[in-house]
Amino acid sequence: MKSLDPNASHSEGGAPTPEPPASPSTSSSTASSTASSTSTVSSQRANFSLKSLIQGDLGFIPVLLTLALITIYFQVTTSGVFLAPRNLSNLTQQIVVIGILSVAAVLVLLLGEIDLSLAAVAQACAAIMATVSVYQNWNAGFALLAALAAGAVIGLINGFFIAVLRVPSFIVTLAGSIGYAGLLLVVMGRQTTLVVRDPFIRSLAPTYLPDWLGWVLPLVLLALYAAGLWYNQRRRSQANLPVKHPTRILLQLAAATATILILIFLFQSYQGVPQAVMIALGLVVIFWLILQKTTFGRHLYAVGGNMEAARRAGINVVRMKMTVFVLASTLAALAGIMLTSRSTAVATQISSTLLLNAIAAAVIGGVSLFGGRGSVWAVVLGALVIGSLDNGLDLLNQDQGVKNIVQGAVLLLAVTVDAVVRRAGFSRSR
Repeated sequence: MKSLDPNASHSEGGAPTPEPPASPSTSSSTASSTASSTSTVSSQRANFSLKSLIQGDLGFIPVLLTLALITIYFQVTTSGVFLAPRNLSNLTQQIVVIGILSVAAVLVLLLGEIDLSLAAVAQACAAIMATVSVYQNWNAGFALLAALAAGAVIGLINGFFIAVLRVPSFIVTLAGSIGYAGLLLVVMGRQTTLVVRDPFIRSLAPTYLPDWLGWVLPLVLLALYAAGLWYNQRRRSQANLPVKHPTRILLQLAAATATILILIFLFQSYQGVPQAVMIALGLVVIFWLILQKTTFGRHLYAVGGNMEAARRAGINVVRMKMTVFVLASTLAALAGIMLTSRSTAVATQISSTLLLNAIAAAVIGGVSLFGGRGSVWAVVLGALVIGSLDNGLDLLNQDQGVKNIVQGAVLLLAVTVDAVVRRAGFSRSR
């Protein structure tokens, strides 16, 4: 029988013939190749410059700089009112609904699809919650579950048409937006506004955390973020994959730490950290962990990056799409609940800018419209940019037309940058 070892040569029926010792030139070439590979890995971490940062994955830095410029401008033009603790607390509570809805938009965009029904779903599910709470006297827990269940069912319907019947998501969700707006009118009946009186539902958004909890929870979220960055670096290093330069990691952590500490200090100077803000940030952390640390997250990026390759690799694309749309509509229902809690009522009029702002926050934050690229953390910076523009222009007494023009210009700029960076990446890969 022949040996399975390719390095051993046997004569027929005899003992294996010993191999000749390696020559010095062979040993030196092996050592040099090993050193070369080691230096290659090291160079992947050593090379760091502004040019490489801009030409590579843009990350959070351009958005952070944009937010800083917006903040400085409005702080100067409003004579210091913009960063006053009271206004900052109001601003962050105003963008909670946009942030939650934008998390849903991020999931769909990473898949390479789009959902135009998110705003209508949020309002329709909120109407269902308000109706069963006011007219059926359901307690808060069952009313909230009814809204979330309605969102999940709507997402299942959207996902069935998109994933199973393969109807384009643009058409399905556009039709859904019209249909769910009609459902809102049917649920509300002849009323244009329905006031919610349940104390628990009304307290979800406007409540402030105790001082000690307002410090502990944000710092815990920051620790989770830092641990996640370290874990990713360690895993990629062990697998001999390119890793981010330590300088970039330190920049991310420094920016996140400074932002959180400043926000907590300003919040505590007013009435404390808003509970709604922590709910939104908690959702961001949860979905960041899901996308980065689970098989579901890796499959989602794979399907968004190249659906056909993902299918051939054994990923169940149909199930993935249906799951994402169920999650997106459930998150939209949660956004509707938070909107109702803040306004204490449900109206038949759907905000004309809510969907735009949710998608714009995701795209401005760096999520690609073409799928497969972006992070759920884009929601935070993107929502802050949108909210800061809206709040600052309100402080300057600008009308809605001016706000729409500015927000549209910012969105167009973000999409243009995304398209240019994507084309540049393709040209470099060739």
